[in-house]
Amino acid sequence: MAQKQVKSKKRVADHGEVFTADREVNAMLDLVKTETERIDSRFLEPACGNGNFLAEIIRRKLAAVKKQYGKNPADFEKYAVMAATSVYGVDILEDNVKECRRRLFGIWNQSYTANCKEQSSEQCRDAVKYIMERNILWGNALDLVMTDGKPIIFSEWSFVTGNLVKRRDFRLDVLMKEHVEEDTKTDQLCLYHNEDNAVNWEYDSETNSAIPKPIREFPLTDYREVQRYE
Repeated sequence: MAQKQVKSKKRVADHGEVFTADREVNAMLDLVKTETERIDSRFLEPACGNGNFLAEIIRRKLAAVKKQYGKNPADFEKYAVMAATSVYGVDILEDNVKECRRRLFGIWNQSYTANCKEQSSEQCRDAVKYIMERNILWGNALDLVMTDGKPIIFSEWSFVTGNLVKRRDFRLDVLMKEHVEEDTKTDQLCLYHNEDNAVNWEYDSETNSAIPKPIREFPLTDYREVQRYE
C-alpha cells in the first residue's frame, strides 16, 4: 500500500513534513542500486520521517540476503541481522521515529519468519528490535543533537568473525565535522595534536590521517545477544 505524503496540514506548516512518494523513492535509490543491494552498505536518512526510504532499502537488502542465503536458515538469519544493522535514521518528530522502527522491524520480521520458519527465534527478534532502537533516533540532524540537547550517538555494528559482532558508538557531530582541507596531511596532523580535538580524534599511522574515536566500545558479542549491553 502506498504511503500518504501528508499526515496533516498542521505538520506541513509546523515542520515542512511531506513524505517522498514511492515512485520517487525507487527512482532515487536506483541511482545507487548496487549499494542498496549490498548487505553491509550503510545508509543514513537524516530526516527519515516514518521510513519511506529506509523501508525500501531494507526490502532490497533482504531480497539480496534471500537470493544469496535463502536455502540456509542459519546463514539467512545472520545476514538478515547484518542488513538490519546497516540502516540509520533521525527524525525530529517522536511519532515518526516510533512508526519507522515498527515499520522496519515489520518488514524485517516478515522476511525472517518466512525464510527461517520454525528455526526463527524470539532472541534474534529482540536483538533486531534493539538494533532498530539504536539506529533510528529522535533528534535534529541539522543541529546534530537529540531532543534533550545531547549529541546524537550512533552505534557501528561490525561482523568480525563467525557470529560475533563488534559494537562501537560514535558521535554524529564528530563524524560529520569538516575537519580537514582537501587532501592536506598537515591539517590532519594539526587536528590530531589540537588539545580540544584530541578527545574525539586519533591518528592512524596506516593512512597518515586523523580518524574519529569511538566514545564507547563493547565486547565481541553474538549477534543474537547485542541487547545485553547498554
